[in-house]
Amino acid sequence: MSKTFRGTFTVMITPCDAEGRIDLKAMADFTEWQIRQGIHGLIPLGSTGEFLSLQEEERHGIAATVIRTAAGRVPVLLGTGAEDTREVVRLSREAEHLGADGVMIIPPFYSTPTEDELYHHYKTVADAISIPIMVYNNPATANVDLRPSLVARLATIEGCDYIKESTLEVTRVRDIIRLAGDRMTVFGGILGFESFVEGAQGWVAVASNVAPAPLARLFELVADEGRIAEARMLYLKWLPVIEAVGGQRYVAGTKALLTHMGFAAGLPQPPRLPLPADADAQMRKLVNDFNLHYAL
Repeated sequence: MSKTFRGTFTVMITPCDAEGRIDLKAMADFTEWQIRQGIHGLIPLGSTGEFLSLQEEERHGIAATVIRTAAGRVPVLLGTGAEDTREVVRLSREAEHLGADGVMIIPPFYSTPTEDELYHHYKTVADAISIPIMVYNNPATANVDLRPSLVARLATIEGCDYIKESTLEVTRVRDIIRLAGDRMTVFGGILGFESFVEGAQGWVAVASNVAPAPLARLFELVADEGRIAEARMLYLKWLPVIEAVGGQRYVAGTKALLTHMGFAAGLPQPPRLPLPADADAQMRKLVNDFNLHYAL
């Protein structure tokens, strides 16, 4: 039986040492900290994890480290997106072999596939593995938009059970639920609180890299307790942090925040650059204003 994915899932950064090498000890420590803070799930090797900048052995090491450290305490999904369907199959089979609970797959991001090609892509992967797929809709980076009608079609594929919906159109959550019903569980991508209110059962969040406890609590207040007004107050309180790691700052900003919190996140992988001094100072101020700190 596969686990049910629900709640706030952190799409994890990939820590590096001073020489830019992947730091698996830090990756294990960060995984442990996230779980102790109450996060509901973890997703390494996503965009925030700089998956396109990693070598094969680095990807493998990160995946194995997070799965081993989590030890079944929370679900772990691996990002296995690639341009070639055959490569996605290979990566997804490897994820299953390593013990991942699921995979998150962005569409091929250069070829601008048609709806039929997208259906074939996801069905080919789903047929090759027995763990669930979280489809990832991010038209800003994938060059295709998985609209609710297409998502409903993908939901007919056995194993395509979840979607990370990363647009600013919160009505997408409503329409996917309306069209796909219980065949597709929706996670917000950019929008957390708003997606929960519309019926999303989770949030794949960047900001929970630095604030896992309050952003996990945000989900619980809405989805489990129905305390919408209290949740909205919590959301508005943490909105400056959520916005600080939005847009192009999602990697550099998150790593800067964590560094100022006391976690050796390292610098972004090229072509990404560290934040300029003025933006970095803003991140330091946020850490102080919100009393953010990292300690195992």
